Amino acid sequence: MLKRTLNLLSEFSIPLIGGVLAALVLANTNEHLYHQLLDTPLLGENVTIFGHPITFHFLMNDIFMVFFFGIAAVEITQAVIPGGSLNPISRAINPLLGTIGGVVGPVAVYFGMCVLLQVDDIVYKGWGIPTATDIALAWLVARLVFGSHHPAVSFLLLLAVADDAIGLGIIAIFYPDPLHPVEPINLLLTAVGVAVAFGLRAMQVKSFWPYIIFAGTLSWCGLILAHLHPALAFVFVVPFMPAGHGAHAELFADESEHTTLTGFEHTFKLPVDIGLFGFGLANAGVSLSGISEVTWIVLASLVVGKMVGITAFSKAGDMLGFHLPEGMGFRSLLVASTIAGLGLTVALFVSQQAFSADTHPEIQGAAKMGALLSAGVAGLAIFLGWACRIKKVH
Repeated sequence: MLKRTLNLLSEFSIPLIGGVLAALVLANTNEHLYHQLLDTPLLGENVTIFGHPITFHFLMNDIFMVFFFGIAAVEITQAVIPGGSLNPISRAINPLLGTIGGVVGPVAVYFGMCVLLQVDDIVYKGWGIPTATDIALAWLVARLVFGSHHPAVSFLLLLAVADDAIGLGIIAIFYPDPLHPVEPINLLLTAVGVAVAFGLRAMQVKSFWPYIIFAGTLSWCGLILAHLHPALAFVFVVPFMPAGHGAHAELFADESEHTTLTGFEHTFKLPVDIGLFGFGLANAGVSLSGISEVTWIVLASLVVGKMVGITAFSKAGDMLGFHLPEGMGFRSLLVASTIAGLGLTVALFVSQQAFSADTHPEIQGAAKMGALLSAGVAGLAIFLGWACRIKKVH
């Protein structure tokens, strides 16, 4: 009974939604308590990991999200192996073209609206806010609209992971921390982690634990020592896990027949889904105030920019011979590109990097409100799915 209840909560991402709501309530009723919960060192100020205090915020964003992106990487890997919706590999080019459109479109809308509304020059600095997608919320909405096995879900996952990677790159290059400049040389450690994963696969290691403990840890250390966000550490490792002979190897009746890849997913999928409560709690605490033209610039850039940019670039790619995944047409592309406009937690994070709370608190607050309001895209996407008569595939 307990497992069935947890699976039901997981399927509809109730923990993530609950975490977001809890963060909003706490941040707007007792902001001091909220930030104390997030930023108090749990093991004391002297206990750190590479200089990072072990806070709730650190555990959620820098460690927990590594496993979330790892699960997303499983879905993408299953999609590109024989029998998957993105196989042959040339079909993965289309969502990557969509990723480019999902960056170019929002940036173009952002600058266009800044010119149109004649905002202060400092506002232009926020162009990176609408470039990335909240993959957790987007995945939830995609499953609600398309079902769990529709090719649009794999399309959207690959696009979201890729544009989140671009978003992290934008932060590193355009919004660097002056106290911790990027140190690319340390990415060699991540490269060593990838080499270890390759070696484990070559030795036909079937357990996923060595991939996580050795290759994954090296990848994570390389990213955090390079002063880049380590959330994507497992994305470089998971594709090397043996995946069996088809995209639906996870459907084996006997759990002992799980492949390495699906064994990792089977072990961590439910804990990750439940743990999204903590992620939502750690990232969605926004003060409901300070709406200005910056709010509408961010919101329009996410909603209109993503929809138009992804649809245009992916459709152009399809016309040039880089076809959409089999089972996807223009209507499902339109709905998927709409879902990608869910910026929420990622856009909130970039807002903090783009505008200082010390020097431009009002602009930062307004930008965060735009990111928060992008959650409304979920309702728009569900309506479009109904209007476009999208058939769910379970």
